[in-house]
Amino acid sequence: MSNLEIVKAIYDAFGRGDIPFILSCLDENVAWEKWHSNHAQMSGVPYMQEKNSISGVIEFFAEVAEMGVKMANAITIIGDGNKIAVEFEIETERFGYEEEMHLWEFNENGRVVAFR
Repeated sequence: MSNLEIVKAIYDAFGRGDIPFILSCLDENVAWEKWHSNHAQMSGVPYMQEKNSISGVIEFFAEVAEMGVKMANAITIIGDGNKIAVEFEIETERFGYEEEMHLWEFNENGRVVAFR
């Protein structure tokens, strides 16, 4: 499976609540929400805190579940090679509707090593 196909499969899995599939795509030392000058992290937003392991990503999905996801959709998926960008829309009970950009990075073995 190409990295692009893996990302598509990850969003399909999220839509059906298949978090174990998503976790199976991750490198054990995945850098989740790790990026310079993240103002949401500095403000203490729980689900935006940096995670550096699969167990940390499990915590992330537990926090997302508490938001009451009503709809989630990958609008556009762009890229090839080791970086894939996704235009994403989500609606939750807690925050309503919003659009986001996601960036996935893969290692040479096709495992997700970074997500932001």
